[in-house]
Amino acid sequence: MEIIRIPAERIKALIGERGKTKGLIEDKCNVKLEIDEDGEVHIKGDSSDVFFAKDVVKAIGRGFEPRDALKIVNENYNFELIELKEELKNEKAITRIKGRIIGEKGKMKSEIEAATESVIAVHGYTVGIISHLDTMEYAKEAITMIIDGAEHSSVFNYLAKMKKKILADRLIQR
Repeated sequence: MEIIRIPAERIKALIGERGKTKGLIEDKCNVKLEIDEDGEVHIKGDSSDVFFAKDVVKAIGRGFEPRDALKIVNENYNFELIELKEELKNEKAITRIKGRIIGEKGKMKSEIEAATESVIAVHGYTVGIISHLDTMEYAKEAITMIIDGAEHSSVFNYLAKMKKKILADRLIQR
């Protein structure tokens, strides 16, 4: 059994309409979820099943839509969480960096997602990434570049190069 805490405002997303999302997670991950009103989630099942369910629950708790979080169950996807409190000194810096990661009208976030075939959620003090195994490092690097103060144009250039590299690597693997 594993216990995960999620923000109380994300409980509704985890349970879903009439328990649909909770049931879907239980079925896909072969686990049992018990959720209390404080956001404490008990995950029961075999350790390998709990391993994947834990990341799905965490991802929903960090702002991902359940359909995106369930991609983690697929063996070709991975979930990473970047803790902004570990990278930045204060609340003002965190707010500024979150804004830079999202970009004007969501452009930067959308560009990272498109180039790396990932889904990104900026929530609280975290940035979550759900991505294919072969593109995760590129998405993380783009976000790290922003955290480290890189200009958006540099990140766009990096993403353009990585998009070509991803395509070339996939063509070679066929």
